[in-house]
Amino acid sequence: MAQEMIEGINPTRMELLKLKDREKLAVKGHSLLKEKRNALIMEFFNILERVKGSREDVEKTLTEAYKDLTAAQIVMGDLAVKKAAMSVKEFVDVDIDSRSVMGVVVPVLDSDIHKRTMVERGYGFLDTSVKLDEAAHKFEESIKLIIELGEIEKTIILLAGEIESTKRRVNALEHIIIPKLENTVKYIEMRLEEMERENFVRLKMIKKTMEME
Repeated sequence: MAQEMIEGINPTRMELLKLKDREKLAVKGHSLLKEKRNALIMEFFNILERVKGSREDVEKTLTEAYKDLTAAQIVMGDLAVKKAAMSVKEFVDVDIDSRSVMGVVVPVLDSDIHKRTMVERGYGFLDTSVKLDEAAHKFEESIKLIIELGEIEKTIILLAGEIESTKRRVNALEHIIIPKLENTVKYIEMRLEEMERENFVRLKMIKKTMEME
């Protein structure tokens, strides 16, 4: 199988120097990209561990919230629960910022969700069950956890995309670009040596011809 080389390159010393510089840069770039890829993979798996725990927290809190809501419906009745729900003041205040992970910009979400009293929610305690208040509190906690989970999952998606992109660039350098540069450098070196030998032989023949005259 013929070795692949860069096309359209003239076998000159100037081109040889340029190619050797390109080869050095490619090798250095390959090393840096491998380091970046490995660091991204490490960060990816660290965050992946957080996702599992975060999802479990969301599921647990929502399960408890629906359990309390069901208990409140049994005590108060569906109509009273719906009436209390209609009076609740909706609020979700989320600040969206960002940070950089090995050059990848990922979101940072900060939600201002705190435990509220019945009055703050908009309904009174006289015609409601304590289970409704507990359910409301757990639903509020669930919203906060869901926002945190969203931040983590979006970060994982972005990191996974960058890892795949970096892998392709590492493979391209390792299996295509660097081998082509190495093969082309070797080819030019061989051609220059051949040309030097040809020139040497030509000069010897010219010298011999001149001596015979």
